[in-house]
Amino acid sequence: MRALLGLIIVASSLRCYGQTFKDTVIDMHMHVYTKDERWTYHVANPVTGKPLTADNAQKHYEATMTQMKKWNYQKAVISGDTTAQWLWKKRNPELFITGLGLRGDNLPDTTWLRDAFESGKIQVFGEIAVQYDGIAPDSSILEPYYTLAEEYDIPVAIHMGPGPPGAPYIGYPRYRMALSNPLLLEDVLVRHPKLRIYVMHAGWPMADAMIALMYAHPQVYVDLGAIDWARPVADFHDYLRRLVQVGFGKRIMFGSDQMVWVDAISIAIENILSAEFLTQDQKKDILYRNAKRFLKIK
Repeated sequence: MRALLGLIIVASSLRCYGQTFKDTVIDMHMHVYTKDERWTYHVANPVTGKPLTADNAQKHYEATMTQMKKWNYQKAVISGDTTAQWLWKKRNPELFITGLGLRGDNLPDTTWLRDAFESGKIQVFGEIAVQYDGIAPDSSILEPYYTLAEEYDIPVAIHMGPGPPGAPYIGYPRYRMALSNPLLLEDVLVRHPKLRIYVMHAGWPMADAMIALMYAHPQVYVDLGAIDWARPVADFHDYLRRLVQVGFGKRIMFGSDQMVWVDAISIAIENILSAEFLTQDQKKDILYRNAKRFLKIK
């Protein structure tokens, strides 16, 4: 009975967060689109089963903005469809930080990228999602981009972790989970010691390797994108607890990895706020303080 009462109290508190949340959020991992097949087929949220209602570019923008206002967002790093990205940035220049999403088949010209860094058009290099193409994070094809990012002090965001379940069989035949190993970044970091880099999805599920990398390379940060809402809460909490217990609470950043299911934002934040092993200061660190320091926001 006592356990049941505790669950009721926690659930009641979570329902109130959106109404009483007085803090702020920096989201290091969001996606924007002009079109998406999941809209066409109205793919339900894979976690909640809720139907997808924001099924076009305008609805997606409006629903996302509603969530961001609910949680008092200060900043959000966006990547994905560049047309949508520039539109969102134009509408909210102080809110959105423009990333550059890339895959193995759309690697940017380095001259263009240099100009984009210099002009401030691109403020984060990533999401680097070449894992889906079977390309390792220490591949030589990425070396020119790491060099430029280090030269211009541009943060690098790299996907290392889960894709959709069964990724090699549903459209990503070259995806390999082995490329999630954070230790594959070691030589990159040694070659580029001033590189500001964060590992998306915190390298889930390779906690030991993630901890080892962060221990040996104190410049490395992580974001919690997707694992904070798409994984079972107990599993997410276990993974987050390990990173915090070994002393890396100051280098963990919030990311929603909000794709087409905008309710993921609330789920992700509530799963952090409900983590009883975190102090209030640690929750604030994860939700915005660490990102503010990493991004050098004054």
